[in-house]
Amino acid sequence: MATTTMTIAKAINAGLRTVLETNEKSLVMGEDVGALGGVYRITEGLQKDFGKSRVIDSPLAESAIIGTAIGMAIRGYRPLCEIQFDGFIFPAFDQITTQLAKYRSRSGGKFGTPVVIRVPYGGGIGSIEHHSESPEALFAHTAGLRIITPSNPNDAYWMIQQAAVSEDPVLVFEPKRRYWVKGEVDTEQDPGSPHKAKVVREGTDATIVAYGPLVATALAAAQAAEEEGRSIEVVDLRSISPIDFDTVTASAQKTGRVVVTHEAPVFAGIGGEIAARVTERAFLSLEAPILRVGGFHMPYPVAKVEEEYLPDVDKLLTAVDRTFTY
Repeated sequence: MATTTMTIAKAINAGLRTVLETNEKSLVMGEDVGALGGVYRITEGLQKDFGKSRVIDSPLAESAIIGTAIGMAIRGYRPLCEIQFDGFIFPAFDQITTQLAKYRSRSGGKFGTPVVIRVPYGGGIGSIEHHSESPEALFAHTAGLRIITPSNPNDAYWMIQQAAVSEDPVLVFEPKRRYWVKGEVDTEQDPGSPHKAKVVREGTDATIVAYGPLVATALAAAQAAEEEGRSIEVVDLRSISPIDFDTVTASAQKTGRVVVTHEAPVFAGIGGEIAARVTERAFLSLEAPILRVGGFHMPYPVAKVEEEYLPDVDKLLTAVDRTFTY
């Protein structure tokens, strides 16, 4: 077992490096990913070591980045694209949802589009709209796309490599405010399917389901609840499409109370799908309705008030308390 301590940012960089080393058909492309190493320095040093033909600084044109990647994938290459900020993905929305996601079906399985799209997402960095958004539900609604999101360095290291060998297009939503969180990375033991949820804290009284940036918040809420005499289980969803409903349902049946949280607006969010599916599967085990904690149905606010917008420990504990009032 080879373990080392890394930040999520360094773990993704190391994962990308492994991909480039092991598959000569792989390449990294995006705005400022080369000489600068990306806005968050995720790709730092890669162009120096692998050259400009494999770590490509693209024009400021997200639609062109993804459109080019689709063509390259059809010809046998495996592009790993970076979208600089979450809100910048929308110029490429048409390419992703009507071309990338559909090409395998449209070609009757003749052509795959093994493209990886890395998307730094979420708030908490004191920035404004187009730099702090959580658009994952818009893509989860589109069949043909796989969507994963790491919450810790070990998952970050392995998920980017797992995405790179997938025959389907994969969006990797990276929680940007957690980029500098450190943790242990086992560089030898593959943790298994990125589409399998994990129980990251055992509990008996209620379940909090979270993913990406809010897993740490859910764990903090569970710790605070323990000091008040409540045992909270925390499930890290890890995958947004497909969703591992079996693990979530098993936790719901165990605890009888569920709170689902994400930074994206509650309205029409991933939490609603989870609440509906788990209610169908575990209705007789539930002691209360499944509650959702997320952002408001509004554009992402200015930095001065973003803490009012984002789910935090107090909001999660309030929701847990509500599940005990029914």
